[in-house]
Amino acid sequence: MSVSVNWDKINGMLPVVVQEATTSEVLMLAYMNQEAFELTKSTGLAHYYSRTKSRIWKKGEESGNFQIVKSISLDCDSDALLLKIEQIGGVACHTGEKSCFFNHLNLEQNSRPNLNKEIKYDILDHLYHIALNRKLNSSSNSYIAKLYTKSPDSYLKKISEEACEFALAIKDLERFKLYANMNKESFGEHKPGQPKYDAIYEAADVLFHMIVALADYDIHPNAVLEELKRREGISGIEEKKARDK
Repeated sequence: MSVSVNWDKINGMLPVVVQEATTSEVLMLAYMNQEAFELTKSTGLAHYYSRTKSRIWKKGEESGNFQIVKSISLDCDSDALLLKIEQIGGVACHTGEKSCFFNHLNLEQNSRPNLNKEIKYDILDHLYHIALNRKLNSSSNSYIAKLYTKSPDSYLKKISEEACEFALAIKDLERFKLYANMNKESFGEHKPGQPKYDAIYEAADVLFHMIVALADYDIHPNAVLEELKRREGISGIEEKKARDK
């Protein structure tokens, strides 16, 4: 499996969560540019980029509290790193504390999570991250990965095809309303007598392939929702006039 950091997405600055390999204790949050990342991999010692001093520094270069790298893991979006290390000297924080996370905040009673409440994740976000994963980790058994291994024309063609299927499903809905005395069992490709489900089914196909296309260029579906929200309360005619100027 070949994965790489998406440097363009993060403007060249990679956030790094540093964890003690043996205890799994989180020690610090740091940043790497590409040079620090390559030095870390080649030397086996943690190197970071100081945003305040604008330079690369090797952890422990002054204190002697070096960090020996045990494993490196990228997250699902390839824009954050988990570094598991052996902390020499037992101190990771410049304050002398073992971990940088020693300032504990009080969790108010009314802010505690309701463990009985079911959390429903946004399906658009879920599909987007699946598409990103398939793009970065190609699999012969994945339909999305096969679309990505071909040219963008492959998923663009599917969007056109599914949009046409959606339009035909809407036309069937109109016929369904007009021919009230007909045997309505003949309407509905996926569920006999339920042409409305056909419209839903085909719309889902269109949205799915649109998400695949957007993910290929790291555009989250929420950006589309935000654009729709921006247009709320704006006359469609006026909005089009503004675009044509």
